[in-house]
Amino acid sequence: MTNAQLSTKLFHAVVLSVAALSLLVPTACHYSSDATATASDTIVPPEPEMLYGLPVDSFFVEKTTVRQGQMISQILTGAGLPYATAIEAYDKAAPLFDFRHMKAGQTCCFFHSTDTTAQTQLLHFVYEISPTSYVRCSFADSVTVSLQQISVTTRRRAVAASISSNLWNALSEQHIDPQVALDLSDVFAWTVDFFGLDKGDRFGIIYDERVASDRVVGSGPITAAVYVSASGKKSYAFRHVGDSIAGYYDLKGNSLRRAFLKAPLHFSRISSRFSNSRLHPVLKIRRPHHGVDYAAPKGTPVVALGDGKVVAKGYDSKGGGNYVKIKHNSVYTTVYMHLNGFAKGLSVGQSVRQGDVIGAVGATGLATGPHLDFRMLRDGRPIDPLTVEMPPAEPIDNDAIIDFMDMSDRLKDSLDSLFNN
Repeated sequence: MTNAQLSTKLFHAVVLSVAALSLLVPTACHYSSDATATASDTIVPPEPEMLYGLPVDSFFVEKTTVRQGQMISQILTGAGLPYATAIEAYDKAAPLFDFRHMKAGQTCCFFHSTDTTAQTQLLHFVYEISPTSYVRCSFADSVTVSLQQISVTTRRRAVAASISSNLWNALSEQHIDPQVALDLSDVFAWTVDFFGLDKGDRFGIIYDERVASDRVVGSGPITAAVYVSASGKKSYAFRHVGDSIAGYYDLKGNSLRRAFLKAPLHFSRISSRFSNSRLHPVLKIRRPHHGVDYAAPKGTPVVALGDGKVVAKGYDSKGGGNYVKIKHNSVYTTVYMHLNGFAKGLSVGQSVRQGDVIGAVGATGLATGPHLDFRMLRDGRPIDPLTVEMPPAEPIDNDAIIDFMDMSDRLKDSLDSLFNN
């Protein structure tokens, strides 16, 4: 056999071998390919977007708000529902929610059919009673009404805010619940002068938010906070519950509570300070002003600076207008003047607690505008309320101080990190 003939026979043998293998390999490869696709290429459809318990993609959704004076029958018939059906929905809802109590500005939502070949039909109507509850009327086969609750979850939030004008604006810029601003002023009421904040002062806050359907519906108590003055001085506050009573304490476990609040009202400005010779804005003469004027809107609540007893209440015809005098102990007395009115039931001889509302800001007596003239007496002599320092309340018990120190150290690190980013 020649070399050419041998080469030809070898070529044919290789071709036959490859062909034989090709009959086997496709079957095995096909099986393997299918197995891989089944295991790793399965596509899981995304969860549908839900709104008030209904899949958004299944409807044409329209949101609006209730207008002043609107009735439920007007709203539903305006959306294409027959009047008789609207009345049926109203009647069926009555045991769950009285639609006569709808409020202007509240959200309502219409879920229409998505059939493009015919006129859309209203299938569901939702009225939002509150951020955590709503009433839903359905009109598919028959009229059904249900009252639904939105589950509320709690999440921890840590934020920092810098003062450019006032505390309220600083926290609003961080989209923080306004209640947190009030809570923060209460936490530091005995240690920070909120009427003397400087531009550049900073706050760090750790608190809980209550969330329903990705919307903040409220806030829980502040867990920890720090105030950093423009000069760099830090004041910490940590929440601790002892004997079922919550309080705020510094790094060493000393209470932030003092015998008196720092000021007798929230969020204002000081329009006039303690002075032995001030030009009176009405009389245009110089005379002592032994108090601090806090400018605030008429009706702003005025609270007792500390525990005590009301020893005088009435009208001061010499210029003070409506006033209340509270004796706190054998040393200190406070006076609140130019009040618009008194708290209901307030009387001479009545005991009041720190923070109790005793009246409201006004402009009675000799006043050019609404403000509180606040005065403090020590041993019967006027003193500057802004310079008084008070001893703290009781510190944390020895039995709980170790756990508190561990907790406060961790929270301090978290607060400090807010200003390191």
